Amino acid sequence: MKILKIKDLDQEIENKLLVIWESSVRATHNFLSDPEINNIKKYVTQALKGVAHLVIAYNDANEPVAFMGINDQKLERLFVAANQRGTGIGKALITYGINNLDINELAVNEQNPEARGFYEHMGFKVVERFEFNDQGNPYPILIMKRI
Repeated sequence: MKILKIKDLDQEIENKLLVIWESSVRATHNFLSDPEINNIKKYVTQALKGVAHLVIAYNDANEPVAFMGINDQKLERLFVAANQRGTGIGKALITYGINNLDINELAVNEQNPEARGFYEHMGFKVVERFEFNDQGNPYPILIMKRI
């Protein structure tokens, strides 16, 4: 596995990251309906281009299998392909982000307890809770920080 911070997001990589995003969301976000996932999917490309740091994990075949986006010191998104979950890729990305980009904050859906547990394992603690997500939907968000 290799981890690379990329500057230019070409169409081929963008398409592969979109597949990873959907695979990850369908495996972890059981609280979202198919129409909600399809609606959110329309904005993923814009979100990828809107982060200061886009970091991609590649497997031994040089195919992307996970990615994260970081602004300032905040993890904005982390997605691991469903068939790669539990292999240590998420941990490797977070460790890279902490060591190289000083990640110290993130937001996670409260209805995604596995993600919360993963982030707690990585040293983050819940410091704040919001009843609604950024789009105003009733999906509680937990703000977590490395303390």
